[in-house]
Amino acid sequence: MAFIIILIAVGLVLMLAEILLIPGVGVAGILGLISLGGSCFYAFHEFGPETGTIVTVVNVVLLVALTVYVLRAKTWKKLALNTNIDSKIQFFDENTLAVGDTGKTITRLAPMGTAKIGENSYEVKSLEGIIDPGTEVEIVMIEDNRIYVKPVEKDF
Repeated sequence: MAFIIILIAVGLVLMLAEILLIPGVGVAGILGLISLGGSCFYAFHEFGPETGTIVTVVNVVLLVALTVYVLRAKTWKKLALNTNIDSKIQFFDENTLAVGDTGKTITRLAPMGTAKIGENSYEVKSLEGIIDPGTEVEIVMIEDNRIYVKPVEKDF
């Protein structure tokens, strides 16, 4: 009888892991179902139909209880990310920026990052790979509300 209880416990733990930790129809879920099914089979085979039926009913009740517990709103609230995104989409007047304007990168462009052009900071995209912070950049193209830059070549 202890073996049946162990199979049920292992099956429930694997099902819980499948639902909460590694979602999808994966190995843990399949092994959990095999473990629960094995407990039913073992109970029927070793202890007869009465015990097998009881174990099957217990498995179904425990699976339903586990499903209800997992699907409750409070369970998901503990797992969900509840931060609000307060960033804004960058809109700018294309008349204030022009191809050839220069500025300095604030963050690393890999290839996206932030650069200060004039008095404002803009999200820009590098056309020439990674650009380190503090590098002088030049606007090469403005297209679809995106600003494309490249490092300014310094004459020595």
